[in-house]
Amino acid sequence: MTTAERLSYPSRGLDRPAYLARPSTPEPRPGVVVIHEIFGLSPHIEDVAWRFADQGYVALAPDLFAHGGRPVSNEELESALRLMRALPPESRRNPEAAQAKLAEFPAAERGPIQRAVDWLRNRDLDAYIPDMVAAAGFLSRQPFVRPERIGTVGFCMGGALSARLAAAGAPLAACVIFYGAAPPFDRIPSIRCPVLGLYGAEDRGITDGVPAFAEEMRKAGKSFEHHTYPGAGHAFFNDTRADVYREEAARDAWRRTLSFLEGCLVR
Repeated sequence: MTTAERLSYPSRGLDRPAYLARPSTPEPRPGVVVIHEIFGLSPHIEDVAWRFADQGYVALAPDLFAHGGRPVSNEELESALRLMRALPPESRRNPEAAQAKLAEFPAAERGPIQRAVDWLRNRDLDAYIPDMVAAAGFLSRQPFVRPERIGTVGFCMGGALSARLAAAGAPLAACVIFYGAAPPFDRIPSIRCPVLGLYGAEDRGITDGVPAFAEEMRKAGKSFEHHTYPGAGHAFFNDTRADVYREEAARDAWRRTLSFLEGCLVR
């Protein structure tokens, strides 16, 4: 049987909201910190945490955007992403191309969209690391968790944060990246656990950087498995978004994730 609750954990003098799902078993189980996308602690992320609990893990999904952690709304983000997707892939990092496309939107929408684009480009991912360190620490202190068997799984922005948490030297036993950017290469020597990366071939802004990431991991003597899915783009695992979800890739990525976590956290 699986149970779930909304709770909070202490981080930087605040109570950080989170969703906790776990199996109702008396013996301690491995833990997984589930790190959300740019859209926050959504029903989809809570469902993913529930799925991990169904597999025997204690899953904690923190809300990293509580207490002012993101200055724009989901609606503004959707509009900004729609703008970016309308650009050719090679122009999506070009501010001038984005400005030209923005001029095609109604005048009343331009300000909010610009704020969201600016946040996407300039956000400080390191600002979320203390809250993730606190989440992993909170999980390790629970009597129903094996403290030496904690991993992270992150999606989109959360994938990048999963990698950065590992690269911050956190005492993790596993790190999974779903279509998230690599950590700064100079931090790779601090990674203390095996890493699994899962990417969409059409998500070139991220996936094109995987070979260099893999080479840096190899040079640092770190374990890095990775797989890229043809025909899949960003967020291919999110089954609440019909425009990007790819069932076959999602099923295989879930299988690989569970196999990886079993090898790192269970055996």
